[in-house]
Amino acid sequence: MATRPCIHWFRDIGLADRAQVGGKGGSLGELVRAGVDVPPGFVVGTQAFEGFMAHLESQAPFRALVERLPPDDLPAVSALSSQLRARIEGVDLAPAFAADIQSAYASLGDPAGGAVVAVRSSATTEDSAAASFAGLQDTYLWVTSAADVLDKLRRCWGSLYSVESLSYRLRHRMPEAGVAMAVVIQRMVDARTAGVMFTRSPTTGDRSVITIEASWGLGSAVVGGEVTPDRWVVGKITGEVQRREISGKTVEHVPAEGGGVLARAVEPARQFDATLSDAELQTLRALGRRIERHYGRPQDIEWAIERGSERVLLLQSRPETVWSSKETAPAAQPAENPLHHLMSVFGGRQ
Repeated sequence: MATRPCIHWFRDIGLADRAQVGGKGGSLGELVRAGVDVPPGFVVGTQAFEGFMAHLESQAPFRALVERLPPDDLPAVSALSSQLRARIEGVDLAPAFAADIQSAYASLGDPAGGAVVAVRSSATTEDSAAASFAGLQDTYLWVTSAADVLDKLRRCWGSLYSVESLSYRLRHRMPEAGVAMAVVIQRMVDARTAGVMFTRSPTTGDRSVITIEASWGLGSAVVGGEVTPDRWVVGKITGEVQRREISGKTVEHVPAEGGGVLARAVEPARQFDATLSDAELQTLRALGRRIERHYGRPQDIEWAIERGSERVLLLQSRPETVWSSKETAPAAQPAENPLHHLMSVFGGRQ
């Protein structure tokens, strides 16, 4: 199928295209280019968002209103957020644009039925080494119809103006002109097990280990903190399992009938079963090393193991920011006068 100007297939994009496809979209394309197994999908680019927003601005400007908001005035931020999201979500999409999205969505299906997809926000300011925008915009799982895809697309656009997202930008004094939203539409994985993987320890910063967290079902239960996942710490080079913590996993996220996700109780006999075999741990470790080498820096990776096929698929990889930012921060702020430091040292020796 020919690629429309606003539609970017994963195979055609990479991190260099962040301005057009956002952080999440660029990373997914980069993973495909690296030969990693990623569920197929495409990105509705920022060009479509900008055109849509220009239409709204022509009727009633609002970006200037955002920049004038006091960062600490939560009632004002909340009121404008509600107003802007209602405007975005209430406007119909242009028929030709909607048809392009529907056609691309249909191509992700199979002869047995329509596509089941995730619709995920991909802001131009997220998943970068310099900013931690992840989680501030919306994601919708197990979307099952073209009409619902179009609805969730508008909701993702609107989530750029959520209270959390607005507050983040205001606190960091980010100009609205540099912010745009792409949207990832990607085939869902019916996950037996899913979780996250850090190619350095999230607790100590140790770069010689990979930390893997996993639970039953879709990874949203782990990412959302609704379950205490199993946790392994594995030597990055040796593969030695240095720590193994198997938790009681009482809840799993599974597809809901008719679309969406529901939290289901895990039967007692399975709650303390390990969600990964040792062989699967080593497969994930090898993938983590490969992805870290490709990006040239530690990564925070979302993954899933498909029910039935047992394929390990990668859903996202973003730069690790917590320990990296500590390493790049200056150890101390320089004094206006270097003699002040000496005076404070020797002055304290009574």
